[in-house]
Amino acid sequence: MSILNVKNVSHSFAGRDILKDVSFRLLKGEHVALIGANGEGKTTFLNIISGKIVPEEGSVSWCNRITFGYLDQHTVLDPSKTIKEVLAMAFDHLYNMEKEMMEMYEKMSDTDEKTMEQLLNDVGEISEILEHNGFYMIDTKINEIASGLGLLDLDLDTNVNKLSGGQRTKVLLAKLLLENPMVLILDEPTNYLDEQQINWLVSFLSNYENAFILVSHEIEFLNKVTNVIYHVENGELTRYVGNYDNFVKQHAIKMHQIEQAYKKQQAQISEMEDFIARNKARVATRNMAHSRQKQLDKMTIIEKPKTKLKPSFTFIEANTLQRYVITAKDLIIGYDEPLSHRLQIVIERNKKVAIKGVNGIGKTTLLRTLMKDIPAFEGEVDIDPNVKIGFFKQEDHGANKTTLQAFWDEYPSYTNFEVRSALAKCGLTTDHIESNLKVLSGGEQAKFRLSLIMNKPCNLLMLDEPTNHLDVEAKEELKRALKAYRQTVILVSHDPWFYEDIVDEVINLEDFTTKII
Repeated sequence: MSILNVKNVSHSFAGRDILKDVSFRLLKGEHVALIGANGEGKTTFLNIISGKIVPEEGSVSWCNRITFGYLDQHTVLDPSKTIKEVLAMAFDHLYNMEKEMMEMYEKMSDTDEKTMEQLLNDVGEISEILEHNGFYMIDTKINEIASGLGLLDLDLDTNVNKLSGGQRTKVLLAKLLLENPMVLILDEPTNYLDEQQINWLVSFLSNYENAFILVSHEIEFLNKVTNVIYHVENGELTRYVGNYDNFVKQHAIKMHQIEQAYKKQQAQISEMEDFIARNKARVATRNMAHSRQKQLDKMTIIEKPKTKLKPSFTFIEANTLQRYVITAKDLIIGYDEPLSHRLQIVIERNKKVAIKGVNGIGKTTLLRTLMKDIPAFEGEVDIDPNVKIGFFKQEDHGANKTTLQAFWDEYPSYTNFEVRSALAKCGLTTDHIESNLKVLSGGEQAKFRLSLIMNKPCNLLMLDEPTNHLDVEAKEELKRALKAYRQTVILVSHDPWFYEDIVDEVINLEDFTTKII
C-alpha cells in the first residue's frame, strides 16, 4: 500500500526545468534515498512532497491520517528557547492531553453522577494513551536521543541562540526523531555529525519501523540504511530497488543499454535517410522511399544519454614556504574558557594534516587559531610570514548577489568570460552562475567557495569540512585535487574515507580536550 503518491509532477526554477513529469511512490516501511548531483532538484522535491512548494503541474497525495516530519537545511529555531525546551516540543500533543486530563480531574470535584462516569472514562482513555506513548519517560527519551547526537555535551539548558549552525541542525534532528512520525523526511542528516554520531544514526534508522525519505551523499551511510533508491537526473526520477551499491550497478547497465540502443537506432536512421535520398526521385522505387519515410516519421527517437558537467578542481600553488609552516607551543584554544589542554603542534612544509574529533570539541576553533584568525586562549602560534592561505569556511552564504557578481567582487580584473569559465570549471552551469548565490543548494554554494580558493595562488589550504553538501562526484574530484596539490593542507573532516589516504598525520582533538566525552 502506497502511503505517498506523486503523479506527473513538473516544476521549474529561474526558467530552468528541475522536475519534468516525475512520479514517485512510498510504501509502508520503505527506507528511501533520493540521490543525484548538486542542483538536480532533490531539496525541491522534498519541499513539494512536504507542502512547502506547490508544483506547477501534477499532484501529491498522502494517505489519510499520515504524520510526517521534515528536517530541511534552512529550518529556523525559536531563539528564546533552550535545547531541552525545543526537544520537549516534540511531545506537545501529549502535554496538551495531560492538561486536558488535569482539567477533567478538577471538574470531578463538583459534578453529577452521569458526568462523573463520562469524565472517568475520558480520563482512563487519555491515561492509556499517555502510558502507551511513554509520556512518563519523556526525560529518558530526550536524554537518549540527545546523547546519541552529542547534545548532552552542550548542556540541554543552553539557549539555542548561542549554538552554531551545525549544533542547531542537530537539535532539529533530535526533535524530529523524538516526534517519531510515520514518515521521516531528512535533507542531508549526516552534515555536522561526527563518526560516532553517524554510527548512532545508522543504528537508529536501520531499526526505524516506519518509512523515511532522505537526501545524502554519504555512500557508506546510504548502503547501511536504505533499501530503495530514487535517482534524480536531468529532471527525471528513476526508482531502483536496493542500496547505493546496487543502484550503481543497475544504473551502469541501464546507461549501457540506452547508449547501445541509441547507436543502433542512429545507424538505422542513417541507413533509412540514405535510402530515401537515393530512391525518392526514381519512379521505380519512389513508393518504397515514401514507405521508409513514413516509418522514419513514426519512429520514437531515443535521446543520446546526456553527460553532466563534472567539476574539475585544481589549486594554484604559490612559492614554497620554509620548513616549518606553523609552530604552536603550549597552545590552549578557547574563547571564554579553555577547550583544550596544552598542545604542541608542528606543521611542516608540504605535509597534509587532518583534524578530527566529536562535534563541538573545538576543531574549527583550532583551525582558526592556527591561521591566526582568532587569538589563542594561551600559548603561542608562529606562522611563516610568506604564507598565502586558501581558507574554506563551513558555511558562508555571502551577500545578496548573483554567483557571477559575488565571484567578480573577489576577482575584479577578470573578464566576464574568465569568471564564467572559472565557475564552470567547478561544475556550475549558466543557470547557477546567473542565479542569486543564496538560492543555490548547499553543494553548489560549496563549489562556489572552492572556486574562490582555486583562482589564487596558495601555499597553505585550510579546509573546514569541505565535503559537507558536495555530491559524490565532487567529493571524489576534490580528493584527487588535494592528492595532486604539492603544498601544505590542514583540513577538518568527519569522513575517514575522504581524508585517510590524503593526509600524512591525523590530530585527534579528543586526546587533548578539556571536555568529558
